[in-house]
Amino acid sequence: MNTYLKLTILFLVMSLASCEDVIDVEVQTAPSRLVIEASLDWEKGTTGSDQTIKLSESTPYFDTTTNTSVANASVKVTNDDDGTEFIFTHQGNGEYVITNFEPIVNQSYTLEVIYNGETYTANETLTSVVDIDHITQSIEGGFDDEELEVNVFFTDPEAEENYYLFKFQRRGDLLPVLEDGDDEFSNGREISWWHEEEEDEDTDEIEAFRPGDIIDISFFGISEAYSNYVGILIEQSEGTGLFSTTPVPLRGNCINTTTPDNYAFGYFRLTQVVKTSYTFQ
Repeated sequence: MNTYLKLTILFLVMSLASCEDVIDVEVQTAPSRLVIEASLDWEKGTTGSDQTIKLSESTPYFDTTTNTSVANASVKVTNDDDGTEFIFTHQGNGEYVITNFEPIVNQSYTLEVIYNGETYTANETLTSVVDIDHITQSIEGGFDDEELEVNVFFTDPEAEENYYLFKFQRRGDLLPVLEDGDDEFSNGREISWWHEEEEDEDTDEIEAFRPGDIIDISFFGISEAYSNYVGILIEQSEGTGLFSTTPVPLRGNCINTTTPDNYAFGYFRLTQVVKTSYTFQ
């Protein structure tokens, strides 16, 4: 190899190497905040006495090592009618549990969390849910008329406005799918709620339902306020498109009565829930 060719190759290698720049990605930072996961769900057919509230602190986006669990808080829920207090006990992992909670449909409850000398409160009413009438499968109700979907049938009460939340999770899938709705256009009628999983066109993974798949279904009755909250949560979890609104921190109903600007993330909800499963044929 002559000297000219050697110099040319060396120059090209150096030129390519010089094109590798280190790019620092700037991620917006925010103060750490208390995160309150207080979903008191009363499953039909149980006493609803065992409940758990989880407390943690928010962390920077790239922080995967910090232990965020909150261990030194005081947590209680109060029945607003008779003043009965339900004290939740810390388990050492950020979870606060109780084994004698008394759920009452249409009863209002107040959550109080005291942490770092500040008090957080939230109020919610326990919302009932109707039973599931029956479950079927089909291929004609979804977006793709060649793929299976599950159909959940229930009868909406006529005398009231109702808001619903479904959680679908195929066994083996990492995350559930949440879907919310109301009875604005189906008040007092039988409702057929279908759920379908579509093939992922960008990968070779099979995501559509197949015979033998088992799907776990949770059907919640929720308040209008929580319906508004979870609707935004679902929209943000689906990602943003070219013309979508940029996601912002979603504030729930937990208010810091000591320092209002130091608000908490999360939501205090009380719901009745029906849980079942379906095996595709």
